[in-house]
Amino acid sequence: MASLGFRAIAPDMRGYGRSSAPATHQDYAQELIVADMLELLESLGAEQAVWVGHDWGAPVVWNIASHHPDRAVAAANLCVPYFTLERGLESSLELLDRTIYPVDKYPAGQWEYQLFYQEQFDRATAVLEADVTNTLKALFRKGDPAGLGKPSRTAMVRIDGGWFGGATSAPDVPRDGDVIDEADLARYAAALERNGFFGPNSYYMNHTANAAYAERAVNDGMIDMPVLFLAAEYDYTCETVTSRLAEPMQSRCRNLTTRVIQSGHWMAQERPIEVNGALAHWLATAVPDWWPR
Repeated sequence: MASLGFRAIAPDMRGYGRSSAPATHQDYAQELIVADMLELLESLGAEQAVWVGHDWGAPVVWNIASHHPDRAVAAANLCVPYFTLERGLESSLELLDRTIYPVDKYPAGQWEYQLFYQEQFDRATAVLEADVTNTLKALFRKGDPAGLGKPSRTAMVRIDGGWFGGATSAPDVPRDGDVIDEADLARYAAALERNGFFGPNSYYMNHTANAAYAERAVNDGMIDMPVLFLAAEYDYTCETVTSRLAEPMQSRCRNLTTRVIQSGHWMAQERPIEVNGALAHWLATAVPDWWPR
């Protein structure tokens, strides 16, 4: 984006990198993180921005667009659709594909791991921290078409008593070079070894507060600005191609563009050319007045 002439800002979110990492779960509620982003925007001397998010960054962007539309020219998100997880986990359970996730075995479907954080937070965090490099190698995997129609591995975390089949640390698997190179792996590992996983995992500990915050969205939660959603075809934790997960977004975003990228969850790393191409095309056609001149 910078090479096209945009001023591109990629902040470390609260709990990550060089940003502050508060020591209580409540400090990672969406309302506070949205405030972080708006304060960042002000510190850069800007009134508005095109916001782009992925994973927990997506709920942040959805909340900026739905609570502070005057601060957003447009919004683009990868993998996580609007009107789902930013409203708390409970709000999305009715959208689960119960043919893959029968309620008696997987009450929270592919999001069983989020319940595990709530029930055994210290254990979940300790396992991820036991060997950070191995954790990252195990998690940063490209999409696998063979997994279509099968339960996501995230659905098994609670049944197994933790990540990685209930092990005390991540297995030492080969790095997936299609998703992360050695330099980025070392950079991510150093940052997460410094901060730990308390902050990242605490994002999952505020569903009730997040749901209450989402209820205060303006315009009854309708989003009128240009919106781009990039769905990952092989992201089985946020599966939006065959399930109903993206249905609420379709009726609540009045100017919506959707593209399907053949990737797993780490879309930007796995398919950077397709992702950047989709973003650039959308910016040029949906928000042409903001294209750098």
